[in-house]
Amino acid sequence: MSLPLENIRVVEFTHAVMGPSAGLILGDMGADVIHVEPVEGDTTRLLKGFGQGFFSCYSRNKKSLAIDIKSPEGKKIIYQLISTADVLIENFGPGTMDRLGYGYEELKEQFPKLIYCSLKGFLPGPYEKRHAMDEVVQMMGGLAYMTGRPGDPLRAGTSIVDITGGMFGCMGILLALYERATTGEGKLVKAGLFETTAFVMGQHMALSALTGKPVPPMPARLSPWSIYRIFNTADDQQIFIGIISEKHWKRFCDVFDRQDWLVDERLQTNNQRVDAKDWFMPEVEKMILHFTKQEVLAMCEVAGITFAPISTTEDLFTDEHLNKSGALLDVRLTDGTLTRLPKTPIDYEGADITLRYQPPAIGEHTATILTELGYTAAEIEVLQNKKIIAE
Repeated sequence: MSLPLENIRVVEFTHAVMGPSAGLILGDMGADVIHVEPVEGDTTRLLKGFGQGFFSCYSRNKKSLAIDIKSPEGKKIIYQLISTADVLIENFGPGTMDRLGYGYEELKEQFPKLIYCSLKGFLPGPYEKRHAMDEVVQMMGGLAYMTGRPGDPLRAGTSIVDITGGMFGCMGILLALYERATTGEGKLVKAGLFETTAFVMGQHMALSALTGKPVPPMPARLSPWSIYRIFNTADDQQIFIGIISEKHWKRFCDVFDRQDWLVDERLQTNNQRVDAKDWFMPEVEKMILHFTKQEVLAMCEVAGITFAPISTTEDLFTDEHLNKSGALLDVRLTDGTLTRLPKTPIDYEGADITLRYQPPAIGEHTATILTELGYTAAEIEVLQNKKIIAE
């Protein structure tokens, strides 16, 4: 099966998460993504703690070109490579690409068809020269305040702004490719972490404007649904249950044999049940505590209502739906471990979005790429001996 971006080449000057996630999506969709990294390797490969999984997660379906981009020989190679590319992605600090000689203004004169995607902490404005990270913008953008309990701001449990910012960058690239098909011209596309945070906070900003009151953090919010929360079960497990319509309410009462609630005049509508939460919620809690987690899950499945087990990271490896639907790919990690990681969650008719390349070793494709650019084996050996490229 053909892939929608199989004729597109992307040169990626990225590290960490935001830039690599944009390249990952394009690579999964068939683009020829070349990750440019130092001769000694991308520093993301060496991260510890929660950063250990970054490189393995965001580097599949990419090739590695390990090269000294500051040297004259390296710069010549990079310019030759860019001449074959449709897209360049970078997420280095403000001004870095300009200092290296690979800024947009310099490249657009020589490569007018190039789409240049610059992913930063901030879009143009008073903050644009600041450095930012995912957690930084979660704090300053109100997301950490909304995630934690009152007085205890808490970052989200994944690099959600980096990933979402990379997605917006990807959208910009696809728009520019579409426009280039008509105009024949490339374009500068930018996405920013702070602006991405503000975008996802938009629904809370709208609420604040409507009510004229401070919006409380999510753990302290008043839910619009009468039952929409986590409950404890008899076997000391937890489950989330959500009742989001009157049909769901009736089926919930039927499956738990609570006909008395269906006829209680105080509980006839969702809003009445919200108003009755002080006495009603303790009753629901006591009822759920009579059943085990598996019993509650089974009854909620029968009722056809919204529910979820409280899962961990490790639970995703064995999730029935993810495994049977083909949503997980067999990926080799940086230490050689084989595991299963999620593919880009798009079902695109006629395309098999799967694993074509494992996350590459440092410079794994350097010789092949240089050969495509016209370098001989002898010339490549000289570059290796001079430490311009990885051996």
